[in-house]
Amino acid sequence: MVRITEQLIRKRSEHNELIISTLEELSLHQEDIERIEHIGNWCRDLKILLLQSNLISKIENLQKLKKLEYLNLALNNIERVENLERLESLEKLDLTLNFIGELTSIENLRDNYNLKDLYLTGNPCTDYPGYRDYVICALLQLETLDGSEITRTDRLKVMKDFKANRDRIVQLELAYRIERDEQKIRVAESLREQEKRVKDLDEEERSAQFWQQKSEHCPETRIQMAKYSAKAREKPPTSSLTDSEGAKKRKPILFAECGRPYSLNEPKIKFEFFDEDDRYELNLHVYKYLDTSFIEVDAQPNYIRATIKGRIFQLALKDEIKTHASTCKRSATTGHMLIVMPKLNPQNVNFVPIRNTAYSENVANRSKCEKQQELKGTVDYKNIVKHGKKTEIDEDEIPPLI
Repeated sequence: MVRITEQLIRKRSEHNELIISTLEELSLHQEDIERIEHIGNWCRDLKILLLQSNLISKIENLQKLKKLEYLNLALNNIERVENLERLESLEKLDLTLNFIGELTSIENLRDNYNLKDLYLTGNPCTDYPGYRDYVICALLQLETLDGSEITRTDRLKVMKDFKANRDRIVQLELAYRIERDEQKIRVAESLREQEKRVKDLDEEERSAQFWQQKSEHCPETRIQMAKYSAKAREKPPTSSLTDSEGAKKRKPILFAECGRPYSLNEPKIKFEFFDEDDRYELNLHVYKYLDTSFIEVDAQPNYIRATIKGRIFQLALKDEIKTHASTCKRSATTGHMLIVMPKLNPQNVNFVPIRNTAYSENVANRSKCEKQQELKGTVDYKNIVKHGKKTEIDEDEIPPLI
């Protein structure tokens, strides 16, 4: 039997930072829970409670949930609607695919004046003639039944026949109760016979025989199915390896034979890597609620390694880094971890030129001299080229035109 524990509720409240006292939505589906307990004391602010696909046989211990608006109890073993009168904020109730045969028990919901939607599909009571007409008259506050809208016309049509319809349903309930008692006896005898047949068989053969035999649709059968399913989940997977070989865990290969580091991501976490001119930046998307004590970071000249709960994340680096100057910071909001690794020999780094006063003075003096040497007056352009002897030109020295 699976019990509702504080650890289980905290496990399902990660969206509320594991705080259960202020929890407004709780999902405990597919946990094989057989009894509702503790939720009303620990989570009084709940507005949505999902308990579908369990083995709950009775509605109980929910009277303190004054703010509860939606309750889902589909696919359970409930046979009667009860103990919901004090849920004054309840607007939607889902009881799909249960074993409710006592249809008149829904009259316990008359005080739930906020109840608008009710789902009873898949219950034995839905097979009773006049089922819908009876529910419409019994619960006047309903707006939809099994997903179908209830109009004022529908309610007026069936109101006059309510008493006769209810009397007929009470007789059908008595017949169903007798049939249900007989079914319990048959199923109990069938289970005893089955235990005798399979007592000499191993667990695998018992399970195979159970799934192959025919069975009745009832709460007892559903419990047996859940037990065999739980055993199948607990069974270790078969392997061709021997016990000694299976016990040895595969060690990850971190380096090649030549000593070159490999890159690997055992924890399978997301990351972002930036290759800047003067540094490397690695942003690891570490799980938000993972304690920092489970994380180890090792920076080496040509690789960075982070060990997260025993699983290795390693990234090979193209350029060597300054290990002593590397930093590692973790965000308190997202849980992400930023590792900054300065490069040992930065490449393509653009330095901002610093103003040199001596160089500025030299340029100023040069421009001053040029101003002093400026031409004044007219220029004798006729004597720029001095006339003298004509020199002969050696045509062999002149390169040919292309």
